[in-house]
Amino acid sequence: MSNDLPDEGLLNHHVSSDPMESGRPRVMARKHKTQLSLLISGIRASLAGRQLGPIPINFFALAGHPSIGSGVLVTVFIGWKFGVTGDVTDLPKWYAGLVVFFICAYVAAFAWSWGPLGWLVPSEIFPLEIRSAAQSITVSVNMFFTFIVAQLFLTMLCHMKFGLFIFFAFFVLLMTLYVYFFLPETKNIPIEEMTCVWKSHWFWRRFMPEDRPQI
Repeated sequence: MSNDLPDEGLLNHHVSSDPMESGRPRVMARKHKTQLSLLISGIRASLAGRQLGPIPINFFALAGHPSIGSGVLVTVFIGWKFGVTGDVTDLPKWYAGLVVFFICAYVAAFAWSWGPLGWLVPSEIFPLEIRSAAQSITVSVNMFFTFIVAQLFLTMLCHMKFGLFIFFAFFVLLMTLYVYFFLPETKNIPIEEMTCVWKSHWFWRRFMPEDRPQI
């Protein structure tokens, strides 16, 4: 009867070697570091926003450089060690620290630019007549694509490997160029005058209706 029972030492070894259990402290540590970078970046964005005024478009441009650079560097480091197979035998601490640092740099750049300003910009660029409807559409589209990215991230990571970070860096580059050329500056401009801003923009003015004198 006693021979049918598992050995206590074997049980202890089995519990300690569980990848979910052994990896949980590392996952929690990375989560806490990410939350800390978000907090610091949020405070920095709040202070800078109070000094520069509403929606400084430079935030987007400044965040594009560290976001793209961090994405490329994370790609290089992960591709260097893991390759396309994902097999690795030696993972030194300095290497893991560098990867975590560049990921935190990407999160920090996102936290004071694309993260909060993606919600703030729509609230200040639409005229008062359509502001409520436009904001509701903006929130719906934002949440929909956030859901899509969250659902497809792991699948894309399994298929694209380290190339996934190049994928994200490419879209950050596209978004930065779009903001630079197509998003007008709204600093110190009242919402009531946003229609005039769109009518004076080099591209969007062709979509704005002309004012007709009322008879």
